[in-house]
Order: sequence, then C-alpha cells, then structure tokens
Amino acid sequence: MNRPYEPYPPPVTQDLADPERLRSMRTFTHVLYALYAVYWLTGGLTGLVAIILDCIKRGDAAGTLYENHFTWQIRTFWWAVLGHLIGFATIWIGVGFLILAAVSIWTLYRIIKGWLFLYENKTIEPRAWF
Repeated sequence: MNRPYEPYPPPVTQDLADPERLRSMRTFTHVLYALYAVYWLTGGLTGLVAIILDCIKRGDAAGTLYENHFTWQIRTFWWAVLGHLIGFATIWIGVGFLILAAVSIWTLYRIIKGWLFLYENKTIEPRAWF
C-alpha cells in the first residue's frame, strides 16, 4: 500500500537497441504504409485497419526512429478524413470534387514521402504538412 507513485502507462522497459525488435518495427511500419497505400482500392477499409494498428502499436515504437513515422501516418489519416468530409459536404456547390482531388493527391504524397523516408531508414518530421 505504501508504494511510491507509479506512472501510467508504465515506462517502456524494452531494450531499444535490440536489433530484432527494430527490424520487426521497421517491417511493421512498411506494412502500415502498404495498407494506407491501397486504401483507395478497398473503399477505405485498409486505412481503418492501419489507423487501428497505428494507435495500438504506437507505444512500441516510442524512442525509435519509427515513432515519428507512426505520428506521421496518424496525422495523415485524420487530416485526410477531415478533408474528405469537407469535400463531400461541398460537392453540391461544385468545389467538392476539387477538394477531394487535392486531398487525395496530398494523402498520396504523404504516403510516398513517408515510405521513402522509411526505406532510407530516416526519421520524418511528423508535424510537417508536406
């Protein structure tokens, strides 16, 4: 009962220098980019799977260069959802199709850029727009 305060969630105790863990996280991040890349072909289903996996596994990536990729993917997803909602809401006034096209191009750009940075094993600035 008289234990000192323990933060929640507990701090990550895994060895961040473990090469097997880093290789696994890199492969998993590639899979997430692939799921985001094919969301157009699946009606958005793979995007939903990817965002759920992103949120579940984000803590495992803490302290690695993949942490920023997870944040990049999550931000891309939610901004794209907002852009698509605005686009669909404004279709009736004629600009919705332009907004949807711009959001789709922006999303594709971010997926490609993030995936290339991951391929080169570089971190990415998750708060950047482009």
